[in-house]
Amino acid sequence: MSRQFIGYLLFAIFLALLPALGAYPIFVMKVMCYALFACAFNLLLGYTGLLSFGHAAFLGGAAYATGHSLAVWGFSTLGGLLFGTAVAALMGLVMGGLAIRRSGIYFAMITLAMAQMAFFFFLQAPFTHGEDGLQGIPRGSLFGLDLSRDINLYYVVLAIFIIGYFICWRTINSPFGQVLKAIRENEPRAVSLGYNVDSFKLLAFVLSAALAGLAGATKSLVFVSATLSDATWQMSGMVILMTLIGGLGTFTGPVLGAFIIVMLENKVGEFGRTLSQLTGVQWFQVLGESVTIVIGLIFIICVMAFRRGIVGEIGYRLRGRKA
Repeated sequence: MSRQFIGYLLFAIFLALLPALGAYPIFVMKVMCYALFACAFNLLLGYTGLLSFGHAAFLGGAAYATGHSLAVWGFSTLGGLLFGTAVAALMGLVMGGLAIRRSGIYFAMITLAMAQMAFFFFLQAPFTHGEDGLQGIPRGSLFGLDLSRDINLYYVVLAIFIIGYFICWRTINSPFGQVLKAIRENEPRAVSLGYNVDSFKLLAFVLSAALAGLAGATKSLVFVSATLSDATWQMSGMVILMTLIGGLGTFTGPVLGAFIIVMLENKVGEFGRTLSQLTGVQWFQVLGESVTIVIGLIFIICVMAFRRGIVGEIGYRLRGRKA
């Protein structure tokens, strides 16, 4: 049994024990949803070298599809999750089929343009309810568990996160993943070896979109809603930020990056009030209204001091010491 597997097992056990340790289940579930989203994005950028500015379309599209199928069509919870994931995969097939015809900044701009098209569709489509979003999505039950109870839903979300994380890990450690790394490092050489590079790129794009959709579908159950905020270009930028802060091309980096960003979004206000009480500086009271500024400062610090991301930089320095 490898050390890496033992580490992942201990981390899964730690997540399972968090509610018993006093952690707020909704907060941890939000972290896990965004962590899965970041892992899906990392699969595309960190291991294939494709920068997508439109991944929020898959997160939001799956959330709307899952919410509508559960609230209007009466799907089961499992059916709704699978339907939302399938919709995201189909969106990825269409978007990826067009985007992979170009590379570099042109690829990124195509994904951004198509994601904006999806956003305006969600804004105007009747089934999304526009800016009000889908509210009151029923959680239902899964394998006999009543998901209206947060603790039951927590362990379902944990299982989904572990499955998604394992899919990413298994993909990268397969012959398919090795080809993706080869494309990232030297695409002309991969072509010269006889690989159909476009097919590998498209398959990686669809897989990444499906996992992002699974994260969005799960998130719609956690918050019993699906809103436009999940499909905005800012969300696409946020997942890039999570991946870069944690460590691009690492397995645990996106998870850490998602935790940092979600923690800042939810706890920076409390931290500001505490600083205000300790220092007497009233400006800290409004720190919660300046989350984007705080995140921007942290991003600048990471770029200056941790160019490989937090996990990437730690791993690099540990390897340097061993050498």
